[in-house]
Amino acid sequence: MNEAAITLDGWYCLHDFRAIDWASWKLVSAEERTKAVDEFVQYLEKLNEAHVAKTGSHAFYSIIGQKADFMLMILRETPEELQELEAEFNKLAIADFTIPTYSYVSVVELSNYLAKDSDEDPYQNPHVRARLYPELPRTKYVCFYPMDKRREGNDNWYMLNMEERRELMRSHGLIGRSYAGKVKQYITGSVGLDDHEWGVTLFSDDMLQFKKIVYEMRFDEVSARYGEFGEFLVGNLLDNDKLVQFLTVNK
Repeated sequence: MNEAAITLDGWYCLHDFRAIDWASWKLVSAEERTKAVDEFVQYLEKLNEAHVAKTGSHAFYSIIGQKADFMLMILRETPEELQELEAEFNKLAIADFTIPTYSYVSVVELSNYLAKDSDEDPYQNPHVRARLYPELPRTKYVCFYPMDKRREGNDNWYMLNMEERRELMRSHGLIGRSYAGKVKQYITGSVGLDDHEWGVTLFSDDMLQFKKIVYEMRFDEVSARYGEFGEFLVGNLLDNDKLVQFLTVNK
């Protein structure tokens, strides 16, 4: 049996994608809409308290296209906290006018493919902790996609030995590092937690960087031979002012 990669695991993660039922939203009085938006903003401010206290983090983006209207990405210490926050959102007035379109449950992950041998407890390493318990950036754009490693015929990632996988991931990682300062990448593991094996969330102030990094990585052997990808969802940063504008309708 091949050696399994050992992972360091950080905060639990929920990607929650929703569409707005615009037809129903337009039928609500202006006063009711204002109250619902204000309540939603209060919920987001509560999420931000954990972001400031560094006991969690979140990202809030509108989504381009018909797959969803907005995405909440929430990081917390326990899965129970994620479920409580999801339930709390579902009890908001605005939730009556949203349609869940997609969700993804995972945990922030680092593997030992690129790790150096050390007697140090990795969870006490400030660099490692910053990656496992991240403060999600507030860049202009976001991209999310789930992915798997192929398990077919001669292209079975899980039949490769550790040294082969480590060398392939080293080459793969070099491409990612070449985009430092342009793209911030977070890998969340979801084996046994959701339908795919990993979720990848990219942040950037230039949306074209998503196209460039994913395209370049497609030519790397890890992706070309062993990568299988789910749907891609991209969007724009939403702050409170943009949220109010986003939910404003003229009657």
